[in-house]
Amino acid sequence: MAQNGYPKTAYTLSVIAGALMIASSVIVMAVSLIFYSTPPERYYYGPMMFGYYGGPFFMFGLMAIFGLISGVIVLVSGLMLRKSADYTVWGILIVVFSIFSFFGMGGFIVGAVLGIIGGALALSWQSS
Repeated sequence: MAQNGYPKTAYTLSVIAGALMIASSVIVMAVSLIFYSTPPERYYYGPMMFGYYGGPFFMFGLMAIFGLISGVIVLVSGLMLRKSADYTVWGILIVVFSIFSFFGMGGFIVGAVLGIIGGALALSWQSS
């Protein structure tokens, strides 16, 4: 544990960012599961990816899973800012997975931006 505190602002922003990323991913996953599992009235075997209307929703579901993984990593890294003195390692993880979360909906975009800011603050933290 660090003797002189921890980066409180980076911790707060990173935890909020991770929670937003997880929330947006769960919402997108639920909506895509509803639409993917609802069969259309007639099947359409055209240029869709998986044969009928469920193809795009399947892809949104995959993107949501990627966003969920990124959100969990950002949340855990943000929580570790309070318990560990390795602010550089956790800051790098927060920034990298916040950028990756843009591919998975980015926590309503606000989550990814807050994660990047929180990770940058963690990287610039110097205990006095």
